[in-house]
Formats: sequence, structure tokens, C-alpha cells
Amino acid sequence: MDGLQLSCARLVPEVRLFLAEDPTILWARLEASAGHRISAPFWATAWGGGQAVARYILDAPETVAGRRVLDLGSGSGLVAIAAALAGASVVVANDIDPYAHTAIRANARVNGVHIDPLSTDLLDLTPEAVLDIGADVVLAGDACYTDQLAERALPFLLMAARLDTLVLVGDPGRGRIPSRDWQVVMTYPVSPMSGEDSQLTAASVLTPRNQDARR
Repeated sequence: MDGLQLSCARLVPEVRLFLAEDPTILWARLEASAGHRISAPFWATAWGGGQAVARYILDAPETVAGRRVLDLGSGSGLVAIAAALAGASVVVANDIDPYAHTAIRANARVNGVHIDPLSTDLLDLTPEAVLDIGADVVLAGDACYTDQLAERALPFLLMAARLDTLVLVGDPGRGRIPSRDWQVVMTYPVSPMSGEDSQLTAASVLTPRNQDARR
């Protein structure tokens, strides 16, 4: 599609992605093609939180190797692809945007890995129901980019951790993830993004307190 180019995120040069040359222009083109309003193409940007989680699991593959992984709010599929490259046995990439599913399939194909897209809004389910999917590890590269989403995602992720699921979350420092519940595993420098993220230059990988990120 015009407006996308195959490139690599700064922190994760091992993974190639179809990313927007200009997200605003791409959004306008997609809406013109669809003939109606659509969600912003978040799947066409390698967000800082996702880059941090992807970098971490590629550097510490034992976190996912041989395990069944769920990538919550997958977007481009960056984190899911990194999990597959790190040796996960099964990777499910969850996103409610149908355009994201197309991007995930294309990006997985160009990286030579298999990803299973899932469109269900998992935040409407209980963590027990999600565990029925068979996830040993839940990854959320950038699931708290609005207050409303953070209010839904964070309790869900903490409950999943209490059910003995390994949970890793990316946080570019937007201030929506309370330190009382989460601890920093690793922090990486990232290139500033546009809009709200223009002043953010680092992203961290977080895990719930009292959880061993490499268990």
C-alpha cells in the first residue's frame, strides 16, 4: 500500500515491519478508501513500549522459549514476531482493529514466522477465560496509551499475573502505570514519537511486583 515502507524499529533491527512514512497521511488515505471514519492506524507505527518488550524478549529468550504467548493489543505484531523469533511455541496476536490483522500477517510473513491473529476484545473476558486460550505468557507492548484503556488493561493484566501467568508490559513513561503495582525490569532509550509521545525518550519493560520476569 502507498504510504507504507518496509523498515526496522531502532531498538529491534532483527524485525522488519511495514510502517507508515507519515501516519496522518496514511490515515487519510485509508479513510478515503474505506469511505467512512476508521480508527487511527496505530498498527503502522513501532511504538516505544512495544520496542522495549520486543528487545527484552529477544535478549532474554528464556522468558518465552517453548511457551504459549499472547500479545495483547498487538498492533504491527512487533512483539508477537519477536516472541516467535525467540522460540515461543505458539504466538497469538490480539488486536480489535481489522487493519492490524492484515499488518500482522504481512509482517509475520516477511519475518518468516507464524502468528495467529485474534480479534476478540479480551479485556471484556476474565483472565481465566483468556487462560483457556492456553497462554503461559501475556505481553502488552503499549496497552496504556489512553486513560480509558489503562483503566481496563491494568486490572486485567494484574489478575492474569495472579493466575501464575508471566506478564510483561511496555511503558514509554506516560505516567499511567502505578509503581505501587509494577516494577521495572529493563529500560531502553527510544526515539521520540509524534503527539503525546514527542517528549518521551525512554521506554521500560515492567512486570507486576513479586513476579520474576525470567522464571
